[in-house]
Amino acid sequence: MRLRKLAAAGSAALVAVALTACGTGFTTAAAGDAASEGAGAPEAERVFKVAFNQNAEQPEAVALTHLGERLAERTDGRYSLEVYPNETLGSQKDTVELVQSGAVDFALVAGSLLENINPDFVALNMPYVYDSQAHQESVLNDPAITGDLYTSLEDRNIRVLGGFSAGVRSVYNSSHPVETPDDLAGLKIRVMETDTNVRMLNLMGGVGTPMGQGEVYTAIQSGVLDGGENNESIYANLKHSEVAPYYSYTNHLMIPDYLITNPATFGSMSEADQGVFLEELEAAYGESSRLTTEVMTESQQAAEAAGAEFNSPDVAPFRDAVQPLLDEKLTTPASRALYDAVRAAAGPTEEGGR
Repeated sequence: MRLRKLAAAGSAALVAVALTACGTGFTTAAAGDAASEGAGAPEAERVFKVAFNQNAEQPEAVALTHLGERLAERTDGRYSLEVYPNETLGSQKDTVELVQSGAVDFALVAGSLLENINPDFVALNMPYVYDSQAHQESVLNDPAITGDLYTSLEDRNIRVLGGFSAGVRSVYNSSHPVETPDDLAGLKIRVMETDTNVRMLNLMGGVGTPMGQGEVYTAIQSGVLDGGENNESIYANLKHSEVAPYYSYTNHLMIPDYLITNPATFGSMSEADQGVFLEELEAAYGESSRLTTEVMTESQQAAEAAGAEFNSPDVAPFRDAVQPLLDEKLTTPASRALYDAVRAAAGPTEEGGR
């Protein structure tokens, strides 16, 4: 079975994949090879389809396919999962709607999409709301913090089962290490194509420049851009280190991915089987986290071997600089309370590094 072969290959196979950005995630250069079918699943009386916009080797996909194997075993073959990668079942926006209609069982979608349904989700997508991947993971699935938010979509036929961390975004450029916001002055930095991200980068000191990821390498090489912002795996595997060798850990953005389903779909399982699913989902969070950390570390090492330089500025000035964005985006009492709860869970502020 393909999944068992993938598991045996281990995390080294993940790093060997040619990755490319789609939101905060990873995609393989050979993505089309697996686009026509799911990633494989154990036989079961009911095999739930999971829509995913990236490749089957990505950490979240690996964790979900292994969840499906454990689910089949623990439910005595009543249920399993089959991950459909590479937008086989549609774009993320489309799969949200397909989950709502019941045409697709589960989907993994970027947090920004759920803002369109409940704007309070913006609180979990703000710059510097998390101090680290560990902080993000500690709050995303804490019912005391996110429980009401996750259930708020059920009257729209969406149940949010939980959130995954997909890495930390930082800035890189072709000119010099960034230690303060002044070092970004005049630098045109590629951001995701949203007004929020343009505004964020401008407040950080640079010139936020929205652009499709596929154009970034050439744009930096030609001088149209000075750099970009993303996690280490995207930076290394898209070879942006060749044209922008200065990577600075501003650690400004972490957008979660959410596993969603239709309440009726989840309710079709017995309470006992729902409990098994949720227990195994907890294990999937841990597996995805470990694999993501390994990918990021090995990607940094690969970029350094290719000549890139990494530095860790004090993030406090950057965090202070983006404060106006909070007032602009946290416009409801619920979103402000959610943001404050996440920040309170951080403990003492981390002043730099990863």
